[in-house]
Amino acid sequence: MSNLPRLLLAFITAVLLVSSFASIFQTQSNLAALQALGVPVPLDVRLSTMGLDLLGFAPTFALLAGAGFAVAMPLALWLSARLRPWRWLIFPLAGAAAIWLALAVANALAPMPTLIAADRELLGTLALMACGSVGALLFAQLARRLRYKAQKNLPDSM
Repeated sequence: MSNLPRLLLAFITAVLLVSSFASIFQTQSNLAALQALGVPVPLDVRLSTMGLDLLGFAPTFALLAGAGFAVAMPLALWLSARLRPWRWLIFPLAGAAAIWLALAVANALAPMPTLIAADRELLGTLALMACGSVGALLFAQLARRLRYKAQKNLPDSM
């Protein structure tokens, strides 16, 4: 398998990680808000709601993250090739910026004030951006393994 399909697989894997983490955060922050209002939220409700959101909300967030990452990850790859010592910082910043930009565009286009409830407060926005950073770090690690394999001409084992 050439590197392009593997790079695409790394991209998809990273986007799935971002959207899963963001979905879990979104669910738990919404349930915490309900609890703050006095609504009881037992563990089984937390888990079932989280599962439903992974099926229902995560795909929507994956579209947002994918759009942001489609711009940010190629740029991060290009920058990290030129600024190798800063690679560890370039990818998390690119992932956070990708999510911030995707949220800003979605909020500008959405009929409601914010499309995603967790994005209504700074802490929520920062947490969603942190999810983007984690996904970008995964992408960077997978892309680095591909580059290393190509340089060393290692046999396919992925």
